[in-house]
Amino acid sequence: MSDNILLKAEGVKVYYPVNNGLFQKPSYVKAVDGVDFEIKEGEVFGIVGESGCGKSTLGKAICKLIEPTDGKIYFDGKEIAKLSSKEMRPIRKGIQMVFQDPYASLNPRMSVRDIIAEPLKIHGLAKTREEMDERVIDLVRKVGLDVYHVNRYPHEFSGGQRQRIGIARALAVEPKLIIADEPVSALDVSIQSQVLNLMNQLKKEFNLTYIFVAHDLSVVEHISDRVGVMYLGNFVEVADKKELYKNPCHPYTQALLSAVPIPDPTAKKERIILEGNIPSALNPPTGCKFHTRCPKCMGICKEKAPEKVEVAPGHTVYCHLYSEQK
Repeated sequence: MSDNILLKAEGVKVYYPVNNGLFQKPSYVKAVDGVDFEIKEGEVFGIVGESGCGKSTLGKAICKLIEPTDGKIYFDGKEIAKLSSKEMRPIRKGIQMVFQDPYASLNPRMSVRDIIAEPLKIHGLAKTREEMDERVIDLVRKVGLDVYHVNRYPHEFSGGQRQRIGIARALAVEPKLIIADEPVSALDVSIQSQVLNLMNQLKKEFNLTYIFVAHDLSVVEHISDRVGVMYLGNFVEVADKKELYKNPCHPYTQALLSAVPIPDPTAKKERIILEGNIPSALNPPTGCKFHTRCPKCMGICKEKAPEKVEVAPGHTVYCHLYSEQK
């Protein structure tokens, strides 16, 4: 892993307007509400959290599939958040995405050959038909499929095979960063490990950097170098994988980790049960957004949003429990 920063996000926000009526001010769903983080070259940064916390929206905003409402995104030293579609085109091949649903993310009318060749055509990376076919066949082999698969269509493949095709398509333009949006959540458990091992193997072979979005903490632990825990549009804790799983500081992280099953049926593990449901991003709580469900809530939590506190080198947490100890 390099010390060079490949991606840096500063105060990234994604708000969706909601029409309240003709004479009322519009409200906003604050899907991502001022997120800061950075990723080094060759790193795997895992983003975890409950459904609706904004992790997938953040991933799509980074690769400009969704326009950020505010904030700055630096990719390879260049600020890309405000670039137009035309200005983004030469940069876009450096950031690719693997989608959650392998059934919906592939065009059913296109063969595997055409699906993988399409980005090569768009970015002009193959001069001749022979060169394009050679590249497609090489990519198909790299992701563990057979050469004869290139003439088949998506409906002829299993979910795991389709996800391999999606990975091959992302690799076609030789990206530096791949954003994997829950790439194994729709797959059987036995297939999940195969796809994760493939992604690890390709990371080393192509010197890739990953943003790995997931809700399964055991999956994130397997593949990530650092992990960011999201809740209602913000990170609540960011740390090295080993540090986070050994010493979770934020009450929300502690609750998530307490729910991860352990293989030893005789071992006793304290389970932290969170009361209530995740609040609406349309009308988030004041102060710390987690205070409505937090078992350690204090008076200040309801009034003031917590600031970032570094509890150990590279381990940051947004919680008043640690602000008080500064």
